[in-house]
Amino acid sequence: MKSILKAIKEFLELEIISIGNYKIMVHTIVLIIAIFIFTKIALWIIKQALNRQQRKNNLDSGNTYAIFQIIKYLIWVIAFGFILEAIGIKVTVLIAGSAALLVGVGLGLQQTFNDIISGIILLSERSIKIDDILEIDGDILKIQEIGLRTSKGLNRDEISIIIPNSLITTNKVINWSHQSRQTRFKINVGVAYGSDVDLVEKVLTESAWEHPEVSDKNLINVRFLDFGDSCLQFQVIFFSKNIFRIERVKSDIRKVINKKFIENNITIPFPQMDLHFKTNFSDANK
Repeated sequence: MKSILKAIKEFLELEIISIGNYKIMVHTIVLIIAIFIFTKIALWIIKQALNRQQRKNNLDSGNTYAIFQIIKYLIWVIAFGFILEAIGIKVTVLIAGSAALLVGVGLGLQQTFNDIISGIILLSERSIKIDDILEIDGDILKIQEIGLRTSKGLNRDEISIIIPNSLITTNKVINWSHQSRQTRFKINVGVAYGSDVDLVEKVLTESAWEHPEVSDKNLINVRFLDFGDSCLQFQVIFFSKNIFRIERVKSDIRKVINKKFIENNITIPFPQMDLHFKTNFSDANK
């Protein structure tokens, strides 16, 4: 037994790398692997515990994700510090000796640090969560992941977009999911002069009413907006929970409107322009 323990001890004290007074032994590599495995296990346990609390207390999935991300980054920073100590690098000495270098790197990577600070703000403030629908620079995105430096979103064309976190925190962003589970939307349509206004309002209301993804049928409203240059302008207002795919919902409602207009002889006019030609009669008689 003693011989086995002695052999294990000799194996662990075996040198792998030796540069001057700096040496890396087998036990150093074993310790690094142990720290890495322990960190992964600890994060897995924390994630499972948060998921259980989410299901038990019916917590918001976005809040749970944000809390886990903050804990994950904090634990990995601590683990990285232990790994440096295991290698033989004193973290406090490293930070003190690299102060000037860190200032230079900070100036060069100012935008990167700005994105990282913005990521910490997003995760801690939780004003934006996973599955939120955002409008950024005129593009509608469903947030899939909030990282430390960047976030990932899916637009309506099924294209994944990587967004620097500073773009979210410093620009004007509309969060369609922030206040309510359903949002109000509008469809504008024009009909020919001389159309029966009451009939038009009835047809528009029925068209929105028939769509299954219109949330509250009693909140459907039709407005007679104005007398346009070539048409009477109407607006259909309705509520829907399908915020991300609302353009498809609008398209479906427009199809129904067009069909019902044809059935009820309601015309959508083409823009018209009258041209007047002025003739110079004195030149024409020559």
